[in-house]
Amino acid sequence: MSSQQIAVVGLGETGLSCVNFLLKQGKQVTVFDTRQSPPGQDKLSSGVKLIKGPLSGELLAQFDLLIASPGIALATPALQFAAVKGREIIGDIELFARQLKEPAYAHAKLVTITGSNGKSTVTSLLGEMAAAAKVKVAVGGNIGVPALDLLAPEVDLYVLELSSFQLETTSSLNADIATILNVSEDHMDRYDSYQHYIAAKQRIYKQSKMALFNRDDKLTYPEKHSPNNVSFGFDQGCYGLIKDADGEVFLAEEDVPVLAVRALKLSGKHNWMNALAAFALGKAVGLSEAAMLTTLQHYGGLAHRCEFVAQIDNVRWINDSKATNVGATQAALAGLSETITGDVHVILGGAGKGADFSELSAVLHEVHGAIICFGADGDKIAKQNKRAQLVENLDQAVAKIYLMAKPGDLVILSPACASLDMYKNFMARGDHFKSLVKALAAGKADEVI
Repeated sequence: MSSQQIAVVGLGETGLSCVNFLLKQGKQVTVFDTRQSPPGQDKLSSGVKLIKGPLSGELLAQFDLLIASPGIALATPALQFAAVKGREIIGDIELFARQLKEPAYAHAKLVTITGSNGKSTVTSLLGEMAAAAKVKVAVGGNIGVPALDLLAPEVDLYVLELSSFQLETTSSLNADIATILNVSEDHMDRYDSYQHYIAAKQRIYKQSKMALFNRDDKLTYPEKHSPNNVSFGFDQGCYGLIKDADGEVFLAEEDVPVLAVRALKLSGKHNWMNALAAFALGKAVGLSEAAMLTTLQHYGGLAHRCEFVAQIDNVRWINDSKATNVGATQAALAGLSETITGDVHVILGGAGKGADFSELSAVLHEVHGAIICFGADGDKIAKQNKRAQLVENLDQAVAKIYLMAKPGDLVILSPACASLDMYKNFMARGDHFKSLVKALAAGKADEVI
């Protein structure tokens, strides 16, 4: 039994995975949580002490090592007090990184992915590419399974999505390749400045042998140039896009076409970039190009994030219920009409949370198909475009567009609103949309997933 005293600060799924990992290592663990009923407490081993309530810096400073959950800011006074007293503060990802250096795991490759948007899609897509290439892969981190629960000697590739919160307490990942997909203002309630948030993201490059950055977003550029680094973007060069003589757009590597974008099941220009990023990451760790391209043609996206639902009479139906704010809908619709042969039809509405819907005006101007609005703030969205129509519910919206859509068109639910006016959550809204579409598709769909 180790004599090292370790405190896990914050329970929940991540904290519980830390506790279970440390117990297997023979460590002595005490858990701290400010909540009176922290999630996961019923799963704690009986020998683990749980201290609830406000954090005490003096008490935490008595421990040799503090492992803080991502939700606990390093600026928390109790953690600051312990840090001043010389106590080391890390997170579960740093614990994972240190374990990965042990002989049983050192053979495995590691890819780390962060960004303000798209990181879950790229992480899961790369995981599916690896599985298709018959590589023993483990995917998780900020999505799905906590990193420590992924550790297994038989794994050959780890693919981790990492948040800025996780990166704050991580210093020794030594990834084979890391990427910052994009950076936009987020989590400003946690950071004292935008620069502080960007700096947290940039930590990922300092712990990697190779960087993949976004040529169209200078905030993703590594601070130090390296000839090993690669990039992706909408232009040509390295990983990018090219057009042939007929104007068809292709994903390309060093200006050599690898796949026509029309072959992607993922919809939208932003997903062209996600596809390029995943492809570049896969090439960096030696995945089969054939397996990756096959995956790109079959990957329908994460649930409720520009998720392919069905193709009916050559009309694609997309579920983007996760778009609960104006920015997410802007990203989904921007340039979308350029990616298909027909028109885009969009369904919007719900609880707007005081949003400024005038910011949707420009992307709605690009929509040449139907603009159907519903829900508590549907009327406010409808004022942003003179062609917009109001309906009472999602059932009516789907039925109306089904009668209008023609071959080559695309229909997307991208609400720009929360769902709580009519649904339990955005997942329930998305599931309702999918059920309506699949009912239409019964017996006549070209393809349904």
